[in-house]
Amino acid sequence: MYLEKINSPSDIKKLSVDEMKKLTQEMRDALIFKLSRHGGHCGPNLGFAEATVALHYVFDSPTDKIVFDVSHQTYCHKMLTGRKDGFLYEEHFDNISGYSNPAESEHDFFVIGHTSTSVSLALGLAKARDLKHESGNVIAVIGDGSLSGGEALEAIDYAGEFDGNLIVIINDNDMSIAENHGGMYKNLKALREGNGKADTNLFTAMGLDYVFVKDGNDIESLIAAFSKVKDSKRPVAVHIVTEKGKGLSFAEENKEDWHWHMPFDVETGKPKFNFDGEDYGDLTAKMLLEKMKKDESVCVLTSGTPTVGGFRKGRRDEAGRQFIDVGIAEENAAAMASGIAAGGGKPLYTVYSTFIQRTYDQISQDICINNSPVAISVFAGSVYGMSDVTHLGLYDIPMLSNIPNLVYLAPATKEEYLSMLDWAIEQSKYPVAVRVPGGAVISDGKEVKSDWSDINKYEITKSGSRIAVIALGTFYQLGEKAAKLIEEKTGTAPTLINPHYITGIDKDMLEDLKKNHDVVITLEDGILEGGFGEKIARFYGNSDVKTLCFGLEKKFYDRYDVNELMHTAHLTPEQIAEDTIALLK
Repeated sequence: MYLEKINSPSDIKKLSVDEMKKLTQEMRDALIFKLSRHGGHCGPNLGFAEATVALHYVFDSPTDKIVFDVSHQTYCHKMLTGRKDGFLYEEHFDNISGYSNPAESEHDFFVIGHTSTSVSLALGLAKARDLKHESGNVIAVIGDGSLSGGEALEAIDYAGEFDGNLIVIINDNDMSIAENHGGMYKNLKALREGNGKADTNLFTAMGLDYVFVKDGNDIESLIAAFSKVKDSKRPVAVHIVTEKGKGLSFAEENKEDWHWHMPFDVETGKPKFNFDGEDYGDLTAKMLLEKMKKDESVCVLTSGTPTVGGFRKGRRDEAGRQFIDVGIAEENAAAMASGIAAGGGKPLYTVYSTFIQRTYDQISQDICINNSPVAISVFAGSVYGMSDVTHLGLYDIPMLSNIPNLVYLAPATKEEYLSMLDWAIEQSKYPVAVRVPGGAVISDGKEVKSDWSDINKYEITKSGSRIAVIALGTFYQLGEKAAKLIEEKTGTAPTLINPHYITGIDKDMLEDLKKNHDVVITLEDGILEGGFGEKIARFYGNSDVKTLCFGLEKKFYDRYDVNELMHTAHLTPEQIAEDTIALLK
């Protein structure tokens, strides 16, 4: 077995082409072994095995620096840079992350999880090299789907006038997470069909030299191309055509579903874990399709992640022109939504919390300053969302709730979510974001109001005294449990409040609580600093009412265990009750 003997890239240089081909197959086998048991990014990594071997055969990492965009293509790189055990042996699977990480290896230069960044980062490394009069190649690897990101285009634009070595590997598998969208992909298609020649060439037009590799899964062709550009004194784009999912039939035939996949049966491709419960994305898509049928001005936008809002391929086809995928381009999605709203349309932008960070300026400037009635569904903004450090969705409350004009809503149940979402789309007075609840879908069957225009009015769901529990969104049910424990331990029922609104405070209600409450506690599913609880604490700052805010410490978490994190943050019903009673005494 070749892979077991690879401890560093220098070992690859000793292999013949035939041996490298056998190594590549072993790498695919290792990928499938781990992915079938652990889950992860299947398609992108399976398609980039040969290119990874060729890169490390030709270049001299870490002297030559390879920067991978979004890290979706780093698994094979990790195997060849001393981390193969994380793929060969199940007990070592969690020793490595799914993203590039300098803490793991000298062959990684950045922690990267968001897309379209590699060319910018590589430009910085190349500039630093030149400022220090050093040598070496700097290589940026970027998938075709990532090219639609504004940062990627900005970087390639600047690269055209960069005076020095910079190699940009364009991994073209004709796919983003789903299908590609945008005019540049017509040019990539023309270049593929013309064997690297077309009337227009995006990369030469930007000022880069250009090399085309028709078969990016052929090691000999890749070695020849990479050898040609090694030590280049100018920026050059190497356009390689690969097959996403290569070597796994399910991934080759259904590239979208196998971009990332849960653990699966190798023989059948069926997931090992079935989820039969309701899903907020699915609920969103069903509701929107019904609205679209009745009102052609309703539309849904996504920035390269169509299934975040439940819009799988069949639903996208059903929605037709009312479904808009702008590709990986969050800034364009937000600003375009503002334009649609200004023109009388009813746009909903569905986006993961971790990616909404990428369009803060457009939400503030293009949407909120203009007070455009755009609706936004923010998914996975929760401790129950993604746990990789690059994909945390814990920071949206401080970020969004402090933008003027924006109404940010926090539903606690399925009924509240659907009602708030419907109102957000139909109303024409405010920009409205709805923070999709984290965790499993909770339905309490209670009748919910349909009009949320009485902004910042909280709901007292249970009246009590001495202690008030204000439990926001996903943590409302946690508040219910904590309030019950407090009553059992003190004999006095607390007041329980579902605030609904993240962006403002109910001054009248909070003032009224002063009459017979000594302690007010807040629970929020996110970072405390700058968040919801601090607004409440500030209100009571000059009063005798004590406040206690429960949430998460401001830090970057990585691959955490939810239960452990909740316990550390004192976010269990028992800890909340204990801390609250101690403050009361």
